[in-house]
Amino acid sequence: MTKKIHDPAPPAIARSDFARDFLWGCATSSYQIEGGVRAGGRGDSIWDRFCEQPGAIRDGSSGAVACDHYHRWPEDLDLGRDLGLNAYRFSIAWPRIFPEPGARPNPQGLDFYSRLVDGMLERGLQPWLTLYHWDLPQHLQERGGWNERDTVHAFAEFADVVSAHLGDRVKHWITHNEPWCTAIHGHFEGVHAPGVKDFRTALQVAHHVLLSHGLALPAIRANVPDAQAGIALSLHPLSAASDRPEDIAACVRHDGLRNRWFLDPLHGRGYPADILERCAADAPAVLAGDLEAIAAPTDFLGVNYYFPEIIAHAPGAAPLEARVVAREDVARTAFGWEVAPDGLGALIRRIEADYDCAPIYITENGSTWDDVVGADGQIDDHQRRDYLVRHLAALRDTIAQGSRVKGYFAWSLLDNFEWAEGYTRRFGLTHVDFATQQRRLKRSGQWYRAFLKLEPQQG
Repeated sequence: MTKKIHDPAPPAIARSDFARDFLWGCATSSYQIEGGVRAGGRGDSIWDRFCEQPGAIRDGSSGAVACDHYHRWPEDLDLGRDLGLNAYRFSIAWPRIFPEPGARPNPQGLDFYSRLVDGMLERGLQPWLTLYHWDLPQHLQERGGWNERDTVHAFAEFADVVSAHLGDRVKHWITHNEPWCTAIHGHFEGVHAPGVKDFRTALQVAHHVLLSHGLALPAIRANVPDAQAGIALSLHPLSAASDRPEDIAACVRHDGLRNRWFLDPLHGRGYPADILERCAADAPAVLAGDLEAIAAPTDFLGVNYYFPEIIAHAPGAAPLEARVVAREDVARTAFGWEVAPDGLGALIRRIEADYDCAPIYITENGSTWDDVVGADGQIDDHQRRDYLVRHLAALRDTIAQGSRVKGYFAWSLLDNFEWAEGYTRRFGLTHVDFATQQRRLKRSGQWYRAFLKLEPQQG
């Protein structure tokens, strides 16, 4: 159940509150919007197969058509231009580039992304390319997927090919989106592709994903000497459910896997000792040189922020005897996620206090609501607009306190295929009628457009 935000006076905010060179964008991902799964020589991904499993997707759907962005990309880039964006974050469908085992790169796939990048540049949109947003080629999964070290090297080859082909025009590179989701959702909870449920596998997958990030960086830098390269992590501000010692300790443990398992090795600290000790039997195989590769310097840290988590001690709950509990009397999105703009600032300050990190970009931030198309064709998504206003105000205030945040990407430009939720959840600033593929800018998108045109805005 959702709870509306009640505030008679949302904060006033203007684009001029931010630095002139602040980056303003929207984000998307390949499997969620492209469709065209049989077009241009594309091979199957793990999500194509996962969607075929009964009960895997809430509404029984798939990304086979999605937003048909593969054919409609000029219209979608026009939306981004007309919003006033100066950056656009997208991802590469790995199965479009390497559709079959042992094959040479697929020229049709490379050509599609070349045309897409040219289209961005023609519209004044700075391309921010994500190499991996969860659509692993199925042929690699059949050989063990991310649980196998060979996939690490396959990713490095993929990064080399894509950066060699697009690096003359693309200068901003994100290796992976949300390794936590790849590892935990996909290989422990089993709610994302490939649907594995094994904690030991999940930790090995997390290590291999991080290692592939480290090995991809030299390839990107060799092909793109002026590249800005980093990774995008899903991170959460955490607090204990009470001041009881057991809840406080559970919060520390949960933080160890949720946040520190990724932040620590990326910043040269290796894996958290407390989590390694607790999960010794499930610890990943780490070879000599792995941790040094993972800790290769980056130019920025991408932070995806959606909600905070409250943690309680949970005896017997695998793997860390900790569980997330719901805070009462707070606003929640249609996903059930707490609306907590202050959490964004708290998270940024925590990262900067605990790590000697590169400048931060908010690479995802958004909300899902039960949108209704009115009789006039308008989508009055005031809750999403208010969410956007409050989070941007929190970001402004955090920067004013000295944080080095250089850009913001709203999730998402379009309603899309929302993974295991299918088409039941909508995050877009633009409404998509999936039957007709008609695009309509929602009120939230209209607010963002006015904001980006330097007009002072209130919710």
